[in-house]
Formats: sequence, structure tokens, C-alpha cells
Amino acid sequence: MNLFDYKDNELYCEDLPLELIAREVGTPCYVWSEKTFKNQLLSFDAAWDGINHLTCYSVKVASNLSLLEIVAQNGLGADIVSGGELFRALKAGIEPSKIVYSGVGKTASEMVEALEAGILMFNVESKPELELLSKIARERNKVAPVAIRVNPDVDPQTHPYVATGLKESKFGVATIAAIDMYNFAAQIDSLNPIGLDCHIGSQLLSLSPFQEAARRLKELLISLRSRGLAIKYVDLGGGLGINYDKEEPPSPEQYASALKAIFEDVKDLTIITEPGRVVAGNSSILLVSVLYNKKTQVKDFVVIDGAINDLIRPSFYGSFHGIVPVRLTDRPAFPVDVVGPICESGDFLAKDRSLSQVFSGEYLAIKSAGAYGFSMSSNYNSRLRAAEVLVSGDTYRVIRRRETREDLIRGE
Repeated sequence: MNLFDYKDNELYCEDLPLELIAREVGTPCYVWSEKTFKNQLLSFDAAWDGINHLTCYSVKVASNLSLLEIVAQNGLGADIVSGGELFRALKAGIEPSKIVYSGVGKTASEMVEALEAGILMFNVESKPELELLSKIARERNKVAPVAIRVNPDVDPQTHPYVATGLKESKFGVATIAAIDMYNFAAQIDSLNPIGLDCHIGSQLLSLSPFQEAARRLKELLISLRSRGLAIKYVDLGGGLGINYDKEEPPSPEQYASALKAIFEDVKDLTIITEPGRVVAGNSSILLVSVLYNKKTQVKDFVVIDGAINDLIRPSFYGSFHGIVPVRLTDRPAFPVDVVGPICESGDFLAKDRSLSQVFSGEYLAIKSAGAYGFSMSSNYNSRLRAAEVLVSGDTYRVIRRRETREDLIRGE
């Protein structure tokens, strides 16, 4: 579900007109629906009822403290990939015992921070990382709880930049290497191998890659337990896709049902999942203003005040984001490129998109912008990063103020 709908030809977020936010907060601006974010989060978690489970929201997708506080207030956990994300999760009140730490390049200082915080487990991705973690834990008289991230070599049928489960990927290790790492960890007093981890990619639209990876994980789990390892967590990662255009992804209920069936006969096991896009993706839009209409011999352009520094996904991934006027009119539609002010030919939000005619000073909403929108934004061209607003019913609050020029040079 999402709560961005037209009422009397005007686009609303929940019960608040977006034009009001555009006038009072300015553009570009990320507008979040609190109800959508919370409902998506809780329905994903509820889909796993009937089996021991822990839902760990993927912080990298959208990391605003106000969003993470919703996660914390509802008793859910976090999947982090950096010390900065650990800081955010703890600041928001997420329990350390519900935090899993993924990522191929954890530094020594980040390991120390996570050990001191008392996180649930480290998802370890290489033998050198495991060796360093054991050394750091020993030096601090700690025992590091670990899971090994296994690369099952499953084709997730998604964009190559977000496919993480193939053997050529930088992520995880092959099964035979994982067994060696578990044997190593079992002999080291400063390590406690308690979990098994896998994440095959993002924006998956079919259940079969998830099921294939889960079956391979289950086989390895049974093998490890037969060797005397007390593996009690299986982290299935995230990756469930959303509808950007005409996609028809499985629902969270279909996803959970398919995977629960694989593990339902395994005792003393907790399933961990790391939803991100499916929670945040359709919970936010990017609100922008039209600057100019530009016509050339071969193209019509709508120039807006949002750019690839605000939303890089269309240029970086070739991703589709719906673009709609905030106020509906009966003007004709025609194909345009929707572009920003940045000095790059790659600065576009849509190409050859049919869009009803708009004029300078009017507003557009770029849909499905919550996942990896603000979190991948930058100050390229010394542009100020956008504000973020959280709407609840017919009220809103600014949850990230727009940057200032002084913010641009802070630290320089």
C-alpha cells in the first residue's frame, strides 16, 4: 500500500496536500508517509508469524533517525553495514541484541564499536575478516557472535549492480570455504558461531531464487549441526522487490510463506530477514519544482530543481520512477526528458516520458523514491541536499532540515 493519492485533482500524502509542503518547506524535498512506512514494516514482520523470527530493517535503504525510531518503537531490529549505521541505530533506540552487522569491509574500529555495543551477530564475509574479529575480541576479553555469509551462486534475475549471490560477486564465500571458516571459528575461544547468512540481491520479482538459496542454506545448516555447531540463526537477507512501474512482485505474505515452508521442520531456529526497499520504497516521493521548458530541434526537456545528486537511481541503475504532476490538468501529454540542473548529460530523472504539459513554478512528484533516494544523495556541484518531511494524517514535521551553504564547507 501507499498513501499518495489524488483528491479533487490535487496530490495528497495521507491527508495533506503536497503543494502545501512544497510552498512551506521548499523543493526538492523528500516527503514520507509515516503510516505507509509503519504499515509496510509491520505487515512484513507479521507475515512471519508462526515461526521464530526477527525482522531487521535494512538501514542503508533509508536511514533518517525518525524512520529508525519507528523501527525501534515497534520492537524490531536493524541490519547495518557500517559504524555510522550502528551509531544511527543505537541513537534511534534499536536494541543492540537485535542488530546484525553485514558488509565486506568492516574496519577494526567498527568491530570494536559493535562488540562494545553487544550486537546480535557479525555476518562475516571472508577468512581474513574472521581472523581479525577473533583477534580484536580476544584483546578485549569478548566473544564475538558470528554468522558466515554464504554465496550460494543463485541468479537473482535482477540488475547486475544489485545482484549479490553469484560466484563472481564480492559478497560472501562459497560453501566449501564457509565450512572451513566454521571449523576455524569453532576452535577459537573469542568466536561463537551461532548463525548462517545469505543475501542474493535486491529488487527480486520472483520467489524461485529466494527458495533455491534457502534450500541450499538449509542443507548447509543441517551439515553444520551434524558437525556439532549450534547454529540457531539463519539470516535470509532481504531483496523483495516493489512496484515501480508495471512489476508484479510477490507479496510479503507469499514470500514468507514460501520460505517458512522450507524451514518449518527445523527445530530451535530463528529466521532473520532484512527488509528495506519493500518497507521504504513506496513510502516516499521526491517533490520537485519545474524550472523551465526547453525545446530543441530533436527533444523537449522539462528542467526541474531536483537532480541526480538528489535521486541517482535513474542514471545509475537505469531505474524507472513514475513522475506525476502535483495538480492534475486537462493539458495534453507529450514525450519529454525530465532533467536537472547538474552539468552532466547523465543528469536525468526520466527520458522520453509521456508527461502532461507543466509550466515554471508548478510541482512534480517523483514516485517510489524512498529506497536509496536520500541515502545515496550527495553534494555534487555543491548542491544542498534535500529536506525530508514526515507526514502523519493531516500534519507534517521536518525530519531533516535542508542543508545550508555553511553546511557545504563545514570541515573544510
